[in-house]
Amino acid sequence: MTLEKLLEGAVLPIDKPRQWTSFQAVNKVKAAIRNTYGIKKFKIGHAGTLDPLATGLLLICVGKATKRIDELQAGEKVYTGTMVLGATTPCYDLERAIDHYYPYEHITLDLIEDARKQFMGDIEQVPPIFSAVKIGGQRAYQYAREAVNGEEPPSPTPKTVHIEEFEITAFRKVESGKWKVESLVDTTNSSQLSTFNSQLYKHPQGVVPQHLPQIDFRIRCGKGTYIRSIARDLGLTLNSGAFLSALRREKVGDYSLADAISLDEVGSYLKD
Repeated sequence: MTLEKLLEGAVLPIDKPRQWTSFQAVNKVKAAIRNTYGIKKFKIGHAGTLDPLATGLLLICVGKATKRIDELQAGEKVYTGTMVLGATTPCYDLERAIDHYYPYEHITLDLIEDARKQFMGDIEQVPPIFSAVKIGGQRAYQYAREAVNGEEPPSPTPKTVHIEEFEITAFRKVESGKWKVESLVDTTNSSQLSTFNSQLYKHPQGVVPQHLPQIDFRIRCGKGTYIRSIARDLGLTLNSGAFLSALRREKVGDYSLADAISLDEVGSYLKD
């Protein structure tokens, strides 16, 4: 890619790794551009934050493509991931330790399916307190981190989001000391099997108690949807608790993870 073409506007689809912030990913691409072209000043930004523990498609815009950030952020998103049932964390994912446990023995696949249907279409959602949404001009996560002695931080304002699809692809639970997996994916179709296998995330050792049931999911949704909040609310609907243990963004608008490159491949991508 020539420098002129890059600055005229390029959208780089990046497969963001786990434990990287979106800001760190942008800085990695920025360094690769400087090393490749020997320039210091240029416009760069990303179209939609991914949490540090989430992986997948992050669109990094360079040059005049930064003018498209709002347009790209408004695009439909597709996520896959895993939710753990029977417990909660303060941030609704694995960035904080489990704070409460709840009964889960009553949860069946049929109950999950009934609950899932309540999260279709336009729904009201409260963003997580550990998020970048603003409350009175300050980021919500700043309030959460500043809270002391059990003090309750202010809650973000509920907002309407749109869920076009929400499907459960697998339900895993321990029975008689062994994992039982109920797959909702037709394994006779190779493409579906590939998608299913990609959702079998390996959690960090000791972080997710092995006795708690888990569900794999696929969600197609509109702008501003917090998948962590869906996990929290699904747990409440099941008269239990739930948190997000893995998340991968598969699509943003017309961009797909299948076309994404790793951060280590950015340099060679620019030279092609």
